[in-house]
Amino acid sequence: MENLKKSNVYTRRGDTGTTGLVGGQRIPKSHSRLEAYGTMDELNSFVGLLLTYLTDEADQRMVLGIQNTLFSVGCELATIDRPARHAVSEEEVAQLEHAIDLLDAECGGWRGFILPGGSRGAAVAHVCRTVCRRLERRVYSIDDGVETAPTLLQYINRLSDYFFLLSKKINKLAGVEENIWQNR
Repeated sequence: MENLKKSNVYTRRGDTGTTGLVGGQRIPKSHSRLEAYGTMDELNSFVGLLLTYLTDEADQRMVLGIQNTLFSVGCELATIDRPARHAVSEEEVAQLEHAIDLLDAECGGWRGFILPGGSRGAAVAHVCRTVCRRLERRVYSIDDGVETAPTLLQYINRLSDYFFLLSKKINKLAGVEENIWQNR
């Protein structure tokens, strides 16, 4: 066996069922805070997949910005023992709302409940939407007494709406009709 230097990727500190937070505090891997930022990481991975399907440069820039914001959200969620840094500003919430308004105007109004799917890119946007909703539930379920910044909660709530409307735009650009739910 070669004489290799140990990788910094694995630390072995998590082998006993705990993980480290920003600042060094350790919590159980089953902790509600870890569930929240783990779900954020999952969402960010799906957002990266979604990015590979986007053809519109403005959408690509917006989604890349969302990825960066989500990474900051993860850092805030992984911190207990420091004052909140407010990973999301009021301006970012307003920018996201503006993007939602533009997509809504571009994609037309209500036609009924839309079943997830259509083109592959739209289907991935729907996965992002649903994982984002789970992230929202996980953030609200953090039970360690540390208050979450209101703008972070607003951003996550708006983000799922953004992904819904982006799925509509992706289908529209692909020339794919959306599947409208048929109540039986």
